[in-house]
Formats: sequence, structure tokens, C-alpha cells
Amino acid sequence: MNHPEAQAISLPHRGAEALFASNKVVRNTYMLLSMTLLFAAVTAAASVALNLPHPGIIITLVGYFGLLFLTSKFRDSGLGLASVFALTGFMGYTLGPILNNYLALPNGSQVVMMAMGGTAAIFLGLSAYVMTTRKNFSFMGGFLAVGILLAFLAGLGAIFFEMPGLSLAVSAMFVLLMSGLILYETSNIIHGGETNYIMATVTLFVSIFNLFTSLLHLLGFMNNSD
Repeated sequence: MNHPEAQAISLPHRGAEALFASNKVVRNTYMLLSMTLLFAAVTAAASVALNLPHPGIIITLVGYFGLLFLTSKFRDSGLGLASVFALTGFMGYTLGPILNNYLALPNGSQVVMMAMGGTAAIFLGLSAYVMTTRKNFSFMGGFLAVGILLAFLAGLGAIFFEMPGLSLAVSAMFVLLMSGLILYETSNIIHGGETNYIMATVTLFVSIFNLFTSLLHLLGFMNNSD
């Protein structure tokens, strides 16, 4: 027989357990995110210093989705951690040649720093907003999934058909979509929708990476237009 007193005691206990679990995921996610961002920065810097060539769109996509698949497959093991660093390191390497292209432009270093500053401000601002207000943005999931897919396909079309106007539009779309994804994933973590810190880290890292490259593209275009 269930006693009301016992149920009343168990409910706060379960709430405390859920809060502790979400706090643990938040702590582990941001710790791993910091390490992967640092690792990617090191590989990007090495790529810039060595002036390595870009691997091309096909190798980039195969490498990205292949490593993403491995990370998801081994998300609950040590191999998942290794896959995260392989994925983020690979993305850092592909960023190096892109940075070299912008650094070669007039005021290129200023454009890169502005893109970095903008990315940091957006990420920290949106994360802090969700953390302090604890608003639930889970309703954005379907919209973001469709929007990111459409923007990705439009981006491929802009590359293959050499359409700079479309490419700029895609970059602007990605700034908005990645901002939304940061809100969504941060909300997901603190409300228990995402309980795996490896996958949470990957989602936030990809959001930051795409936000940075999109801002870089937009700011680089404005710099060339001046």
C-alpha cells in the first residue's frame, strides 16, 4: 500500500536527483567543450602556420560525418571521447586554410578577431540567458532540424554552382540557426532532455564552429565591399 506521506517525501527527492544529474551534465559538457575548443584552436593554428591545403568539400564532408557517426556510436564509452577530439581536431584543421584566406586580405586579421569576438559574445550571452532564466526552448527542435537541413543543402548548391549571393544568404541563415541551436541545446541540457555530455558537447561545438565561419564570411564580405 502506498502512503501519501512516503510519496510526498519521494517527490522532492526525485527532483533533487534530476537537478543533480542535470548539473553534472552541464559541468561535464562545458569542461569537455573547453578542452575541445582549445584542441581545435591548436590544430587550426598548426594548419595556419604550416599553410596546409584545404582537403576539399568531399573529404571534409566524409571526415565530418564519419567522425560524427563514430562519436554517436561510442557516446557511452572512452572511444566516444577519443572520437570527439578526432572530430574537433579535424574541424580545426579544415578551419586553418579558411583562416589563411582571410588573413591574406586587407584588414584580414581584424576581420578574424571580430568574428571570434562576435562568436564568443553570442555564445556566452545566449548560454547565460538560458542558464539564468531556465526557459525551455525544446519547441524549437523541429524548426531547427528543418532549417539546418535546408541551409546545408543551399550551402552545397552555392558551392557547386558558384553562387556568392546564395552563399552570403546561407551564412546569414546559419548565424540565426546556430544561435537558435545554442538556445535549444543549452535548454535541453539543463532540463534533462540531453543526458549525454559527449553529444551535448558535439552539438555546442558544431554550433560555435558554424557561427564563427558564418560571421567570418559575412564580415569578410563587408570588409571587401568597403
